[in-house]
Amino acid sequence: MRAALFMLAVIGSQSTTQASQRVPDINIDKMCKSSIADAKIMGEPQPQSVSDCTREENDAKQELVKIWSNTETAIRDRCEGEATALGTRTYLDLLSCLQMADDIKSAGKARGKSK
Repeated sequence: MRAALFMLAVIGSQSTTQASQRVPDINIDKMCKSSIADAKIMGEPQPQSVSDCTREENDAKQELVKIWSNTETAIRDRCEGEATALGTRTYLDLLSCLQMADDIKSAGKARGKSK
């Protein structure tokens, strides 16, 4: 019984690790249409077009792909968790979160060297 549970834990941890190594899959078209519909409901004067939203999200995804695997797992998990909890899971949000975390980390290292 213990062996079976151990094997399930090992297999589960491997699939989790592999999943966190990949950039999350976000349905950009659906997300953009929903975001624009929300903006119209909120009365924003000129909501962004679906094509502009899609282009920006695709650009953000390309940048995210470049830095995702070089970012610490804890930071990726935190950024994903925050975006999911806020209901704003977009590539732009994930990219911004990772970039801010990197800026904070770099500032901390620079401060440590100046002492």
